[in-house]
Amino acid sequence: MSQSTFTLRSSHLGGQATSKEVFNGFGCEGDNISPHLQWENAPADTKSFALTMYDPAAPTGSGWWHWVMFNIPATETELVSGAGDASKNLAPSGSVQSLNDYGKTGYGGPCPPEGDGPHPYIITLHALKVEQLDLDDGINPAQAGFNINANTLAKASIIMYHSK
Repeated sequence: MSQSTFTLRSSHLGGQATSKEVFNGFGCEGDNISPHLQWENAPADTKSFALTMYDPAAPTGSGWWHWVMFNIPATETELVSGAGDASKNLAPSGSVQSLNDYGKTGYGGPCPPEGDGPHPYIITLHALKVEQLDLDDGINPAQAGFNINANTLAKASIIMYHSK
């Protein structure tokens, strides 16, 4: 008997970030558009999802959080391109996008330091055991991550790389 694997995919991402995903600011010139993401085979007892995008190679001593979204309803199976821009209302109803390390809510694309080599941008979808995290869009990424990880049943990730 084969088991289904919790899987995260993107119709937009390959191995490298493109100018579409790259941040616009901090010396980077991109479109800062979050990628399309889709998933399947979440655990049966999933009550909601959370999404994070993290660069562990950022020269901060603690990495860099590029995107944190939670309270994504368990009935959802995708995020459309651009859902990371909270002003566009493309994210699933009820979901919350909190602060990233740029100090803004929603998606903030890759922007590694010049000459620092390729950085990994790990996009992780968390299947959660709770319907909602009692957090708002002003929560910092570390606190959101603590609450997400404390309620995670399973994870699925994809990685893209970028350098400049």
